[in-house]
Amino acid sequence: MKSKNLHRNCLVAVVFLASVLTAQAASPTLDKIKSTGAITMGVRESSIPMSYATGGSKFDGYHVEICRLILNDIKDRLGLSTLRVNYQPVTSQNRVPLIQNGTIDIECGTTSNTAARAKDVGFANTLYVEEVRIAVKANSGISSIAQLVGKKVATTTGTTSVQLLRKHEKANGVNFDEVFGKDHADSFLLLESGRADAFVMDGSILAGNIANAKNPKDFKIVGEVLSTEPIGIMVPKNDPEFKAAVNTAIAKIVASGKMPALWDKWFLKPIPPKNIVVGLELSPATKNAWTNPNDKPAEDYAKK
Repeated sequence: MKSKNLHRNCLVAVVFLASVLTAQAASPTLDKIKSTGAITMGVRESSIPMSYATGGSKFDGYHVEICRLILNDIKDRLGLSTLRVNYQPVTSQNRVPLIQNGTIDIECGTTSNTAARAKDVGFANTLYVEEVRIAVKANSGISSIAQLVGKKVATTTGTTSVQLLRKHEKANGVNFDEVFGKDHADSFLLLESGRADAFVMDGSILAGNIANAKNPKDFKIVGEVLSTEPIGIMVPKNDPEFKAAVNTAIAKIVASGKMPALWDKWFLKPIPPKNIVVGLELSPATKNAWTNPNDKPAEDYAKK
């Protein structure tokens, strides 16, 4: 009798444990995708060439194309014949809250993976490592942080760039005034129109905006590298199965050998809609991220 009861109790325990594990593994994001046949991708409007509007409510870019490849893999994983992708423009200020409240399911823009943000959202494995730099007018005479004393420095609301500038060791005693753009295009316009003397931002965004300017030769990227930061694709914090599905898709993309061609397409060749060339060479840090998949935050890069 005791052995039968023990067997029955063990069976109940196994069934209970299995149900708990199944509940833990359940993905609200994957469930929503499967039931609706749709997903909402957060995109940027002016983060050339990572994520930007190309006209007619269309979006493209390095991270946007990678996300399309990821979503195509997830579509196949879920056994869907089609998957409708809804594009939702986000800003530096609202991108994290929109992931948190479920308005967007995945964010494919230019978000730095930091320890602080990782408390609120998840980050997929890194496929782009950024260097934060300074853009100025070519005839400004500015070539270093020290020359920003008394100048107006533009950055985009909700980003970390000016904070990084203030924390840089060579910024000690360098007092400048901050001016804010609502998005990266607006911040660059502050520089272009003379309302700012410098624009501090990710190197790819600076290069993209300069390439897209009326007279690209009027601007240049100067000064010290303020920070090296992993730029991540954001996913919901409490959905490890969805994050795992995204990372599995990323591993397949890397293994397929597509990454060098994707880099050339978006950074070294003419891109739509104006056929500008950003001209940013592949960095050793980004190449290393491809071969050593990880979701380490910027703080880990700073320790090197």
